[in-house]
This record gives sequence, C-alpha cells and structure tokens, in this order.
Amino acid sequence: MGITLAQAQAAVQAAHQKALAMGVKMNIAVVDAGANLVAFARMDGAWLGSLDISVKKAKTARFFDMPTGAIGGLSQPGGPLFNIEHSNGGLITFPGGIPIKDGSGQVVGGIGVSGSTVEDDHAVAEAGQQAVEGK
Repeated sequence: MGITLAQAQAAVQAAHQKALAMGVKMNIAVVDAGANLVAFARMDGAWLGSLDISVKKAKTARFFDMPTGAIGGLSQPGGPLFNIEHSNGGLITFPGGIPIKDGSGQVVGGIGVSGSTVEDDHAVAEAGQQAVEGK
C-alpha cells in the first residue's frame, strides 16, 4: 500500500515546522509509491523556481528508493550513473529528496524539499520522513 493522504500531510506539516524552526522558506512535496504528487506546500516567500525542484526530488527519491544525494554521488563524471539526471523527464541528483517507508520497510512514497542550501533541504526532508516512519 502507498502513503496515505494523512501520512503525506503529516510529512508536510513536520517538514514545515522544521523549516520554520530553521528560519528557511521551503517548497515541500510528497509523492506516493507511483511517484504521483499527494501533498504539497509552498511556504510564503519560498522561491518559485524551487517548486519544480522539490517535486522532482520527491520523484527521484521514489524512482530509485534512495536519497537524492546518494544518487548524486553515483552520477558524477566517470560514475556508474553519469547523466542519469536526463532520464525520466529530468531528475534531481543533489540532497533534499528521501524515500518514505512503512513499518515493514517497504517504500510507500518520497519527500522532496527545496528552497535553501542542500544541507537545509535534506534536514527539512528528513523531518518529514521521520514523521511518517515514526523515528
């Protein structure tokens, strides 16, 4: 089973609270197991250009069931996934996207966050992921 609307909204809410605590303005996207958008929030003043990036980070994390930053390491010149960002209608291969798993470890969706540094994006995405996974 994929992520529920309630779970996706909980992830967005937790990520939003983390972003507020950090003083950053983010776009937060949650996709289901099929990489379809389930929940989204654009904080007041968040960069418009980061909207698409947040959705693509969530999709990328779900497509490959790994954090987008890990894919970035594999997609460098000479790496085994070099140029993968050009597949699937465009992927994002820097931090800020994380798969979301259910209690049995099955991937049920992904969260993508964009609007600050990649370190901040990852921290905010992690807060959303943990809200669903109960960590």
